[in-house]
Amino acid sequence: MGEGYGPMLVAARKYLPSEIGKLRIAVPGTLTSAYLALKLFAPEVQTFVIDFDKIIPAVAAGEFDAGLLIHEGQLTYGNTGLQKILDLGQWWHSETGLPLPLGGNAIRRALGPEVMLTTANAIRDSIEYALDQRDAALAYAMQFARDLDPNLANRYVGMYVNDRSIDIGEDGREAIRRILAMGYERGIIPVEAKVDFIG
Repeated sequence: MGEGYGPMLVAARKYLPSEIGKLRIAVPGTLTSAYLALKLFAPEVQTFVIDFDKIIPAVAAGEFDAGLLIHEGQLTYGNTGLQKILDLGQWWHSETGLPLPLGGNAIRRALGPEVMLTTANAIRDSIEYALDQRDAALAYAMQFARDLDPNLANRYVGMYVNDRSIDIGEDGREAIRRILAMGYERGIIPVEAKVDFIG
């Protein structure tokens, strides 16, 4: 959950929010919450899928007008001279008053309530353990951090792995219902989602 922050649009120059719908934007995928939030903000936007770690260099090289950043690029884009033009988490919060859903785990209902609950509890226990052993967990994660400074990595992890990772709260559940419903109503999601929360 993004608490007033989330995926962001960056560009080599400043654009007004009203101009975003006319831009050519590199995105990390069309089945991401970042893409859904972008399309809710600007349904007419032109998007081009590229690997998430290639978005910053591609925008800096002028291949696209802007890029939709997820992962640690949200903290490092300024190193390449890019600037933020929109934080979708801030926009979503101003529109709804809710945190922005940014990912989740799904499980097949056919597995039954016992397996679903056991799985949900195992995931929760794993996250709690990592939070309790933060230094060791961060040291392990740094192997995959693509040369990210440890202080920035710690900051990034704190943004997205926190108490909300254990219990998203009722406002988090409402945020998930709302974003999926809006995506369906506006034709971004082809099938109406029915969400059950486990545990």
